[in-house]
Amino acid sequence: MVYQASQDRYNTMKYNRCGQSGLLFPALSLGLWHNFGGVDPFENGRAMLRRAFDLGITHFDLANNYGPPPGSAEEMLGSLLKTDFAPYRDELVISTKAGYHMWDGPYGEWGSKKYLIASLDQSLKRMGLDYVDIYYSHRPDPNTPLEETMGALDQIVRQGKALYIGISSYNAEQTDQAVKILDELGTPLLIHQPSYSMLNRWIEDDGLQDVLQKNGVGSIAFCPLQQGLLTNKYINGVPSDSRVAKSTGFLSEDQVTEDVMNKVKKLGAIAAERNQSLAQMALAWVLREGRITSALIGASKVSQIEENVKALDNLDFSTEELEKIEAILK
Repeated sequence: MVYQASQDRYNTMKYNRCGQSGLLFPALSLGLWHNFGGVDPFENGRAMLRRAFDLGITHFDLANNYGPPPGSAEEMLGSLLKTDFAPYRDELVISTKAGYHMWDGPYGEWGSKKYLIASLDQSLKRMGLDYVDIYYSHRPDPNTPLEETMGALDQIVRQGKALYIGISSYNAEQTDQAVKILDELGTPLLIHQPSYSMLNRWIEDDGLQDVLQKNGVGSIAFCPLQQGLLTNKYINGVPSDSRVAKSTGFLSEDQVTEDVMNKVKKLGAIAAERNQSLAQMALAWVLREGRITSALIGASKVSQIEENVKALDNLDFSTEELEKIEAILK
């Protein structure tokens, strides 16, 4: 059966301007880090991508090594871009990244021009695309001059292989330097992708948000639910289908501590008073004050995407609610 996107797909989603650019981002974006690889059921991933788009999620976020195996998430999306999403390519924002290990030898990771450009060429082939909308340096490289990494991103835009560029996991000082280099080159930094959640607030302490705001750079938070910790999933132990239980997951059992779970239970009580699930409140909290352009969600089933989108029904917090949350998180 041919996929036809919902006619109402833009009615419920909230869209935010990304920095000072002309690009609008959905308040929630879908990441293909987990559950879209070659080891995962194809039809489940297909159903999640379709439902996300039907709910107005127009941004799909990838990286060269997403899978497993590495590259298979891009291949999976590429197959759907030829079929289900062929009529909708220009309604989608597709991003990918390079920075972590992808192939053997000295040129298969980090931030050299050779690696970044070669990796994007491979990503474009896997997805069957002429260009991506956003290409990221996935992490800062301590051994490659920042000028070389940013110069590669600038070159990629000038070659027409990406419309915009971003960086991920750079601290405030590195980001400020990257902005200056890119401004001199004439290709502005569009967006930064840091980890950020109620349980991981490094960007506040680091001053990264101030740097981004000062320079008109957008931001998209990854792991806003702390890989599932900020849900009800682990309150009664570790489920067999959770990221902790999966050999391919990145959340370990020693992160599900008694202290963390006590905080989660208290946060859940506040969420209930707001008529939200904990996940919905956690997403709303990340998006509070408008300093984060989009929250990047992951999912293992369609119902999780549907639940997360309902967070947009209540994005406002009272001063009292924020004070209660702050007291729990300290």
